[in-house]
Amino acid sequence: MARQTPTTGNALSQSVLAGLITTMVGFVASFAVVLAGLFQVGASREQAASGLLVLSLTVGLSTIALSWRHRLPISIAWSTPGAAMLAALAPGEFGFNQAVGAFIVGGILIMSAGLVPSLHRLLTRIPVPIAQGMLAGVLIPLCLKPFTAVASIPFPALGILLVFFIGLRILPKFAVALSMLAAVGFGLWHIGRTEAWDSIEVLPQLQWVSPEFSWQAIASISVPLFVVTMASQNIPGVAVLSSFGYTAPWRSTMLVTGVGSAGGAVFGGHAINLAAITAALAAGEQAGADPRLRWRAAASSGVFYLVFGALSALIVSVASASPEGLFQAAAGLALLATLANALLGAMAESAWRLSALATVLVAAGNLTLFGIGGAFWALVAGLLTHFIVERNARR
Repeated sequence: MARQTPTTGNALSQSVLAGLITTMVGFVASFAVVLAGLFQVGASREQAASGLLVLSLTVGLSTIALSWRHRLPISIAWSTPGAAMLAALAPGEFGFNQAVGAFIVGGILIMSAGLVPSLHRLLTRIPVPIAQGMLAGVLIPLCLKPFTAVASIPFPALGILLVFFIGLRILPKFAVALSMLAAVGFGLWHIGRTEAWDSIEVLPQLQWVSPEFSWQAIASISVPLFVVTMASQNIPGVAVLSSFGYTAPWRSTMLVTGVGSAGGAVFGGHAINLAAITAALAAGEQAGADPRLRWRAAASSGVFYLVFGALSALIVSVASASPEGLFQAAAGLALLATLANALLGAMAESAWRLSALATVLVAAGNLTLFGIGGAFWALVAGLLTHFIVERNARR
């Protein structure tokens, strides 16, 4: 039996630590966005806890399977922009059963992106300003929450804002995570003050949700969820891995995440995808000096996601018992950087600026026609504006 050298042991410890950091940043920095999205489409507290649990399980298992199979640092995450899109929908527009049906269709679309090469090519041809404009528009209402919450819950809202800005000054990489933990702290303080400990649940449990399929929900949820997940997570995730010298296995990644999304939907999960925001944490030098072994950091991250999933019921209980708007405010802080990048991407090209602006405004206003939500009409408005006005003007 070969003896493990100190250098080998240190390298493994470094990979495990990088995996833990990847999971902490991915989970802590965005779980409130997921909860905001699930609650907005009608999930009960138990269904939201089940959704967070199944997302953690599918993310963890998919990360372990893909990184182990390909020996690459492939990190999977839940679709944070997709959750933000759900949070931007009008309350009561769809029942949760209809949302779950739309999640299943979204997962099938992701699988199709891996099976049908022409669909992949079509996705890469979606104009970046339009895709980024749609994302920016759906993020704006949620990103306003940290500031509008000051009027209704001044003490905790100002508290998480203060933690966030101090974190940006001292530990910028962990500012969002620190503000999330501050929100949890304020939530626990509120629960202790109101003696609402009886409402706290600790043990997570998967809860089946029977799907219902409606064309309005598919148009309002499935299509925008698929577009923002592909344009803001999967395609950038491939680019992040490429920047570190890795070639992402597109087909197997789309199949695994598509199956995980569709299968997890019946327990309340909305979508999983190739990580973009946290991908660099498991693929960079902090995950180990040898690029051939950095897959262990991603695999470790997957294991930690399974562990963090055990906290889902506790997290949802604290969020539900906290002052109204507290965790939505925390979610808005988590998305500020994403909003800034989306606005920059939308307005970068002068030839698409007006159409991108139209996309942003329609998505932010959440225009609803024929039972179809604003994200879909934002895409339509942006493309029509470009072809009617900008394309002819350029000619």
